[in-house]
Amino acid sequence: MSLKYAVLAALLEGEASGYELSKSFDVAFANFWPAAPQQLYRELERLAQDGLVQARTVQQERRPNKRLFTLTDAGRAELSAFAAEPPRRPTAVRDELLVKIQAMDGGDPETTRALIEERMGWARGKLDRYLRVRDRLLDGRSEEEYLRTAGRVGPYLTLLAGIGFEEQNLRWCERALTLVRQRVAAH
Repeated sequence: MSLKYAVLAALLEGEASGYELSKSFDVAFANFWPAAPQQLYRELERLAQDGLVQARTVQQERRPNKRLFTLTDAGRAELSAFAAEPPRRPTAVRDELLVKIQAMDGGDPETTRALIEERMGWARGKLDRYLRVRDRLLDGRSEEEYLRTAGRVGPYLTLLAGIGFEEQNLRWCERALTLVRQRVAAH
């Protein structure tokens, strides 16, 4: 999959500037499809050239003009066709920390412990952010009420995947720390 479809999906929320898309990617997509702001801007330009998004310029005083992007009918059709296709390949984990853990037996266990604790900090931070987003989406409603009345369910479902991923990350970190401590104590 390319960034193209993630950008098109983000624009289902409505018209947005490149900056606004970048901020929404940090929250809504970071758990499964991260992208740097420069990548988003380049992709928006390609999508506009391909007729999948339309751009309009908004004149601003005291600030540079901004471009707002919306999906075109062709963009919606392409996104709909993409969403109907099965994924091309199963999820693959590419995680630098896991390579380091695989090689830990030749190194300092305290370094390994510190790396796992750092991962825990990142996971906690992301989980806290995702939980705040969930609270904002629900806005005091139960999940059932939200799902019954929400215009779109996809963002909530992907948010749940991010929450589950970070919860699993934390469980793994806790277990790994326990095992590293046991190993150090045994030697």
